[in-house]
Amino acid sequence: MKKLLLGMCLAFMVLLAAGAGVIYSGVVSVAADDPHGSWVHGILETARERSIESHASDIAAPPLDDEAMKVAGAGNYASMCASCHLAPGMQETELSKGLYPSPPNFVSSDMHGEPEERFWVIKHGIKASGMPAWGKSMQDEYIWQMVAFMQELPDMSAARYTALVAASDGHQHGGGETAQSPSSHHDDDTRQPHHAREADGPADLQDSHEPEGSHEPKENHEPKDSGRAEDHPHSSHDAEHQH
Repeated sequence: MKKLLLGMCLAFMVLLAAGAGVIYSGVVSVAADDPHGSWVHGILETARERSIESHASDIAAPPLDDEAMKVAGAGNYASMCASCHLAPGMQETELSKGLYPSPPNFVSSDMHGEPEERFWVIKHGIKASGMPAWGKSMQDEYIWQMVAFMQELPDMSAARYTALVAASDGHQHGGGETAQSPSSHHDDDTRQPHHAREADGPADLQDSHEPEGSHEPKENHEPKDSGRAEDHPHSSHDAEHQH
């Protein structure tokens, strides 16, 4: 018996050392464009689904059929989710194509899981997947609004999506984010195909990448008739610093 236990311990140590050697050698690819093998993918998918089920089991969803909740959730979805999970009438984006694991497309296929599970995922995120933990800056009521909106996504038309986003208050979730009107840039961005938006030019890119909370009241305003930019070579430089 002692020899058997000793042999098992030695075998375990050899396997452990071999595994450590493989990991340390760098031969294991971590590239996002080199997918896991089917068995690794199966293990990770099972672990993810069971973990979400377990952690969301004690959550009770509020009523989610209220139209006002869907309207409020639409603005946040357009700003925070559409670039990865897409929206009705929206083409694939660089993010949705480049991330691995690929973010689920909530438009072209039914969403798996219960509303409570979607709430948990939005709030806590998923490790090593590109899915953020929005609960660090987003209050629960706003997460439920997004869940209510997402319930309808698989059957939602592009016109319905556009109307809901336009009727919303934009990007607002009680976490210190920049308040935006429905006509702001994120609304237009999520309704247009990704590559079509790239043609909008540097001005749109500058607006779309401003940090949250970076909008400050402007103390100095140039008169509308202050002259052409050619007559004031420093005007464009000053304008950049105002943003």
